[in-house]
Amino acid sequence: MGKSAVVVGGGIGGLSAAIGLRLIGWEVTVVERSRVLDDAGAGISLHANGIRALDVLGVGESVRAAARPQYTGGTRTPDGRRLAGMDGAALERELGTPIVGIPRATLHRLLSEALPPGSLVVGAEVRGVEGTGPDRVRARFGEAALDADLVVAADGVSSRLRGLLFPGHPGPVHSGATVLRAITERPIDLRSDFELTWGRGAEFGHIAFADGRAEWHAVLNAPAGVRHPDPLAEVRRRFGDWHAPVPALLEATRPDAVLHHDVNELVTPLPSYTAGRVVLLGDAAHAMTPHLGQGACQALEDAVTLAAALSAEDTVEAALLRYDAERRPRSQSVARAARRAGRMGQQLSHPVAVAVRNTALRLAPSGATVRTILRHAAWTPPELVRRGA
Repeated sequence: MGKSAVVVGGGIGGLSAAIGLRLIGWEVTVVERSRVLDDAGAGISLHANGIRALDVLGVGESVRAAARPQYTGGTRTPDGRRLAGMDGAALERELGTPIVGIPRATLHRLLSEALPPGSLVVGAEVRGVEGTGPDRVRARFGEAALDADLVVAADGVSSRLRGLLFPGHPGPVHSGATVLRAITERPIDLRSDFELTWGRGAEFGHIAFADGRAEWHAVLNAPAGVRHPDPLAEVRRRFGDWHAPVPALLEATRPDAVLHHDVNELVTPLPSYTAGRVVLLGDAAHAMTPHLGQGACQALEDAVTLAAALSAEDTVEAALLRYDAERRPRSQSVARAARRAGRMGQQLSHPVAVAVRNTALRLAPSGATVRTILRHAAWTPPELVRRGA
């Protein structure tokens, strides 16, 4: 009899884990509390490690076809002065792919299409898990329950299952920042594929998409829970006088398209990514700030590593030990690096500190940005023993 798993959460990490488990011959059910499996107002940048993971999962080609390579861009000051460049061609030479930009909704669709229709249960929230024997676990949602050999907790930064498994852990904390973001309603003429602009305690960036539209994001130092009656008007107030194309991006945005989320992270590392027959993946395991663009890529690495471990080891227990040993040090290291990047970037607000940072960036060697990206994106995925889907 084949192995079975319940994946809790239908985001990028959860869907990818389901694809990987099916490739090694497992039966998989994905349970997602939302009724819609996309984040329609947001985009994502995928680095080489994320693309390589998608290649292992068999969806890399379709993602590349729908994405836009990010060849040109860099970092600027609000008045448009250049601080550092990003050479996408150099990254492609080193890693075989540049960074690519894609709407999250498109990525979700491509991942969900790689799963059979009956494997997704939406509009249901898993409220708890319990062991039903030495090698079985039960996931409970509403009046229903599923028994399986494994439960994959991919239920996000506010993971209910993480709280149940590690009740003494403090959980996610507010990073001190909040992000407003949207996708333009029409194509826009951009001089670069990807750009970040750092002001005092604020960041504005954009990602260009294949259809000519773009996603923009505005990150601000702000207490948790602050919301504005007109988010787009607030972004225009804060960023409307910044260099082009910032005003044009805002002009091409519908007011009702703006999303607003506080940035929360797991500052206290988890002692383990596994507990019995439950394994944590993605933001549930290592929610990080967005300053390196590695959150989704790390979830994709998790998914491939979990499937590879389960395909290589004789027992689920041995596979979970291997997964924890491989993923926890790397993902927690990337999370620490993202936190440091935020402290040196958007979070800086003192004018002297900002001036010192800007001077250091301008004087840095031309390849410094590429080397920083390579440090985290140069990951080689493990092999999967494919047993058919």
